[in-house]
Amino acid sequence: MSGNRAKIVFGSLGVLGLIAAVILGLSGYQLYEHSRTEQARTDALTTAGRTVTAMFSYEPGTVDTELPKAADNLTEDFRADYLKLIEQAIAPGAKEKQLTVKATAQAEGVVSADPEHAVVLLYLNQLTTSKDSPQGTTSGSRVRVSLDKADNRWLVSQVTPV
Repeated sequence: MSGNRAKIVFGSLGVLGLIAAVILGLSGYQLYEHSRTEQARTDALTTAGRTVTAMFSYEPGTVDTELPKAADNLTEDFRADYLKLIEQAIAPGAKEKQLTVKATAQAEGVVSADPEHAVVLLYLNQLTTSKDSPQGTTSGSRVRVSLDKADNRWLVSQVTPV
């Protein structure tokens, strides 16, 4: 009988050890995923603020060179649309009306995030001066920014006015 008891005790200990290992493994994985998500929140927020303010800031003399630089931080599809918009509308308008626009992010927050995708809300102020209005006008707006992680960096995939 004592041999059977020893087998039961050691078998029970083995099962408990296995359960403990599974629980520790799952807890470790959850902690790892939480850490990745928190890092995604931080990185996406920084990228969104930096990229969107660059997308909406320009001067008539440098609009053709500065705005395409902002496009380097956009996904391929969004970049194509943005470059087309610069070429067809923004650059000609900036040059014709001598527009200088300076965008600044006044507030920002993460709507949702996971290690590969994030959505950020930005509150922007834009100061616009022109040959017709050299003193400038200030306007505010809110934009929802979607970002995707590609090749270990965050790229803006969509900017939508809210």
